[in-house]
Amino acid sequence: MLEHGLPGISVEGEISNLARPASGHWYFTLKDSSAQIRCAMFRQSNRMVKPAPKEGDKVVIRGKLTLYEARGDYQLVANSMEPAGEGALRRAYEELRAKLEAEGLFSSEKKTALPTWPSTIGVITSPTGAAVRDIVQVLNRRYPAGKVIIYPSSVQGEGAPGELQAALNQAITRNECEVLVIGRGGGSLEDLWAFNDEKLARQVAACPIPMISAVGHETDFTICDFVADLRAPTPSAAAELISPQLDDWLAWLSQIETQLARAGERLLQTVGQRLDQLDKRLAQQHPTKRLQPYEHQIVNLSQRLQTLIPKQIAAEQNRLSRLVTRLQPQSPARRLDALQNQQQLLQQRLGQLSKQLTQPTQQRLATLSAKLGLVSPLATLERGYAIATNQAGHAITSEKQAAQGDAIRVKLADGALDCRVE
Repeated sequence: MLEHGLPGISVEGEISNLARPASGHWYFTLKDSSAQIRCAMFRQSNRMVKPAPKEGDKVVIRGKLTLYEARGDYQLVANSMEPAGEGALRRAYEELRAKLEAEGLFSSEKKTALPTWPSTIGVITSPTGAAVRDIVQVLNRRYPAGKVIIYPSSVQGEGAPGELQAALNQAITRNECEVLVIGRGGGSLEDLWAFNDEKLARQVAACPIPMISAVGHETDFTICDFVADLRAPTPSAAAELISPQLDDWLAWLSQIETQLARAGERLLQTVGQRLDQLDKRLAQQHPTKRLQPYEHQIVNLSQRLQTLIPKQIAAEQNRLSRLVTRLQPQSPARRLDALQNQQQLLQQRLGQLSKQLTQPTQQRLATLSAKLGLVSPLATLERGYAIATNQAGHAITSEKQAAQGDAIRVKLADGALDCRVE
């Protein structure tokens, strides 16, 4: 009846008998002036309680009743805890806000203006959340020229602050965006708590790239909203702040068109004036007038060339004939024939001398080979004899030079045997 009839309750009271064993769980009693109840808050739930409670704190516990049948005891297992009256998260939020504001992180002097026409826009949020879809849809409709890069991160839970910091650090390191948006959709204070992280807030404040914080709904405020260069009430509003409106587009295009038209007119006027000046100069210094004195000189030179060229060609032909006549007696072909004949004679003489020199030597070699064969140990080996040597390579001539078990080598006529004395 206790566990199923009361699935979830809230109880307000004063903490007493608080125990924090090494397991990380909390055990305490919640009491008021007329009653008390034993409570437990396990480690996975008490991690979000900031600051940790102490003896005598008045708190509100949310949880469910459980019964320990062995002793007949019931207790309240808490899944959330906050100070009675003002919530713990709200108190921590206000403390951090006051601290960072005192340090000047909210100062307008630290804010950076957003670019008017950003070509690349970075979005730090969950890749599967509604916020990223809203931002992309608005940008596609209002500003299709902008490129969007998503830096994915979880936006809720214990690991969300660290992931948001890593995603922001990646965007700063890559330095590929002209403006950044960090945010998520709406939720409770607990859901948005990752954007109240002090380390993340300081990183957003120090970011060299202009940043827009777009967390939750219009009524939601986080620490990131105050330290960013600009706060947007919603992710869709952030996309609208980044993208210029259609009227701005048309006004800008009209301005560009007017500037181009004026520039074209000025260019045409300048070119026209330049052409008029050149036309006047050309009329005064026309090339035909300057070439007239040279016409007669060109005719005379042409006539002289027609007379001199045939004479020059004839003289060069005569000179070439004389050179050919002088070169024929000294033709390389004649010298080459003489050298080839001389080579043939020398080869014949060389062959004869080679036979005369090598024949006595060959006969002497044959005689010495026959004598060497008579005394060669190889001939002896071919008759069935053998030579035994020890491991040092010395010949064994007596059985005393070898003991039982020694390794010896026996050389035969066609090879050798590795043996052991038995």
